[in-house]
Amino acid sequence: MIQNDIAQVLAQMRNLAATGPWSGAAPDAVDGAGKPDFSALLAQSIGAVDGVQQQARQMTEQFQRGEPGTDLAQVMVAMEKASVSFEALKQVRNKLVDAYQEVMRMQI
Repeated sequence: MIQNDIAQVLAQMRNLAATGPWSGAAPDAVDGAGKPDFSALLAQSIGAVDGVQQQARQMTEQFQRGEPGTDLAQVMVAMEKASVSFEALKQVRNKLVDAYQEVMRMQI
């Protein structure tokens, strides 16, 4: 049972890594020259993280209300996905701030 759940979570993580916003530029995140548009990719990533968090919140509320078909394991996995995606977004933000500060320290 636990092995099955672990395999399922790993499969979901692999699928998310292959199809997530960071796997490549989406059609709406490409400028006219065919190059990825950074601001569109960043906005798309933020939207994806928000979507994961909204889904986790909905599942948590369903479980709290005692709705049938809501499994605690699925709720916990959704909450962990939301936590990990937010942490990854936070790390990207920190790296961007560090890069900006480094550029500002450069002498002309």
